Amino acid sequence: MKPIIEVKNISKQYKIGQKQRYLSLRDSVTDFFRFGQKHTEGSDFWALDDVSFEVQAGESIGIIGRNGAGKSTLLKILSRITPPTKGKVILRGRIASLLEVGTGFHPELTGRENVFMNGSILGLRRAEITQKFDEIVAFSGVEQFIDTPLKHYSSGMQLRLAFAVAAHLEPEILVIDEVLAVGDAEFQKKCLGKMDEVSRSGRTIIFVSHDLVMLKKLCDRGILLEQGVIDFDSNMYSVISHYLRAQKDKTSVFTAVRKQNIPTIIRAEVKTSLFNNIHTFGQPLEIVFDIYTPNPILGACFSFQIVDNQEIAIVHGWAFDAPQHRFLADSGTYRLSFLIEAPKLFLGGYFLKCYLTEPPGGVVFDVLKNICPFRIEMYDVKKDYPFPWVEGNCRYIETYNWTVHKINEVI
Repeated sequence: MKPIIEVKNISKQYKIGQKQRYLSLRDSVTDFFRFGQKHTEGSDFWALDDVSFEVQAGESIGIIGRNGAGKSTLLKILSRITPPTKGKVILRGRIASLLEVGTGFHPELTGRENVFMNGSILGLRRAEITQKFDEIVAFSGVEQFIDTPLKHYSSGMQLRLAFAVAAHLEPEILVIDEVLAVGDAEFQKKCLGKMDEVSRSGRTIIFVSHDLVMLKKLCDRGILLEQGVIDFDSNMYSVISHYLRAQKDKTSVFTAVRKQNIPTIIRAEVKTSLFNNIHTFGQPLEIVFDIYTPNPILGACFSFQIVDNQEIAIVHGWAFDAPQHRFLADSGTYRLSFLIEAPKLFLGGYFLKCYLTEPPGGVVFDVLKNICPFRIEMYDVKKDYPFPWVEGNCRYIETYNWTVHKINEVI
């Protein structure tokens, strides 16, 4: 059976710094008033360079990469919005694209007219569009404005209608860029549920996103683009791991110059299980601090907190100077290592806050806030309920057991 998509050695070239020649009145007037300026020749930039791959019917593919890697250019070529400079793309099915808010919509037409126009572009008969119309409008939530010109819609309303049309008119291929970031949290959840349904129905999805958890949930296969070429093509989990290793961020280690007369926290590091400050839920987490003191301190106190994105303290750890555990009792540098065997921190982003002081009520030597950012991901966590992992559901996951027994009803 032939692939539903064949990408054969495509390349896309742009001219950097060269003005595009549009035959419009506005550009002609602009050029007239630029008569004294020199036009510079643009340099060549290859957004894509000899990219080839195949997609089988029913595959869900996530495309990842840094900004400028060529992801959006690839989707525009697949959607036939822009042609490749070299190579060709073979599509064996109808394709619906959601690349930018308002793409494929006409601002002067009403929401209703845009739904029928988009359906016609996909090759559907009017009767087929009519059959799906009520479902599309209900999903989008713009019933009240369906007969209002699109130019009066907010960007969120346009997004809702555009996604509803793309997902409900049942194209064989659905192409989606990071446009879902425009919608509110409730609508994003609704979209993800619909995309999961589309995927399970056997249709093909090509999805670009920086949300790696979302990609892991929705996509079986991943393609990593790097500077316009395919760097890695494998299952989604392997591609994400490869990407994070390649993008290792050294800023996760905090460093400071030691002060000559004051005790100083000179280094802090969260040793995550994956690269790029990503830690897998439940894996051992080690946090290391280096503290310098120019003079001995008796009864020194050090504490730290793991705080969430709302700066709410979730975990608290401390070390006090004591006879059995000397800490800053002599001048020099001390290394403190805290190991959490099985952290229960829930999905989301976290930071460290640190405090170095004399005994309670004494001098505060050093305070650090919002350092060493890291993120908890839940790639391999198995759950026995249908709800997705969503940030904000909780702060951490506790281990527990249910007991159930029948009681006699008291009347």
